[in-house]
Amino acid sequence: MSKIRLVLLIPTLDRSGAEKQLALLATGLPKEEFDVSVIALTRGGPWEEDLRAAGIPLTIIGKRSKFDPFAFMRLRTELKRLQPSILHTWLFAANSYGRLCRGAIPDAKVVVSERCVDRWKAGWQLWLDRRLIEKTDRLVGNSPSVVEFYRELGIPNEKLVCIPNGIEVPAAPSADRATLRQTLLEELQLPADAFVAGYIGRLAKQKRVEDLIWAVETLRQIRPNLYLVLVGDGPERERLERFTRAVDCTEHVRFLGHRADAGRWLNLFNVFCLASSFEGMSNSVMEAMSVGLPVVASDIPANRELVVQGETGFLPKLADTVGYMQFLRRLIDEPGLGESLGQDGLKRIQHSFSVSRMVDAYAALYRSL
Repeated sequence: MSKIRLVLLIPTLDRSGAEKQLALLATGLPKEEFDVSVIALTRGGPWEEDLRAAGIPLTIIGKRSKFDPFAFMRLRTELKRLQPSILHTWLFAANSYGRLCRGAIPDAKVVVSERCVDRWKAGWQLWLDRRLIEKTDRLVGNSPSVVEFYRELGIPNEKLVCIPNGIEVPAAPSADRATLRQTLLEELQLPADAFVAGYIGRLAKQKRVEDLIWAVETLRQIRPNLYLVLVGDGPERERLERFTRAVDCTEHVRFLGHRADAGRWLNLFNVFCLASSFEGMSNSVMEAMSVGLPVVASDIPANRELVVQGETGFLPKLADTVGYMQFLRRLIDEPGLGESLGQDGLKRIQHSFSVSRMVDAYAALYRSL
């Protein structure tokens, strides 16, 4: 039996959630059954190394602008050369370019991945999504809320599939974790008894990081050992730093910017926080749960799919800074509660969101096509 020729198309190979899922999938599919190639539409990135180490061919198209006819022609040429059985595209630019190039590979099936409840999309982007439905064999959402968003957009039920993200669960934490935490506390000049609420991700408007800052500023008046550490960068960083100064909370909030070793900072946190107004399936939340951290996240559908209220963390209502403050206070005041919630969260990740389950689900989808 001949192999299934699969091409995965994505804008970049940056160190972000969708790119990580693509790399885990590409390197995890059984080589005896799948012949996998990857195309980066705009540029490569850190995940190149993993793909090349696994012997997966990689092509970088070099798209320079939103509407780049030269990139379009280069992509058509590459797809004609590869002649995939299945083209699987990820994120808006690749989803659009890939489906518009379908004429170059008329016998291929096209799978589209959507990773978020995309309320950010402009009218022309939603219009294009609708126009390209007929060129789509399957649309995969990484959570039920994403699938529902695209169902409402007009994608027929028979084309919709839900495949949750997969997360690598680290080996059992070593005795060195306490030492590493102490090192990180000293690096940030935080006291040894600091209770650290942490966030890792883009500093974008949808993330509502100011809700976390305001909750910490309020609660630290009576729990002065509370600190907030923000790992990541983005368009909102300058505004959030101004906001932190305006509420006189600079001593209790640390902006670390983009870090190549972002996962290392999970060892510092006592709790992971996410205040987003919309999400798909948050890789950051999953990674926090995979190391046994409790999570306090906004009560939106995507977060409810991961965090079980009172069992693996807490779900304050969206924009409810008092709710964040109350749950953080419980975690500070009830020794052992955070560890108990975190261990139940780890078990949930191990049972329902493993990489092997994700890879098996995609393999089954490809076979069905």
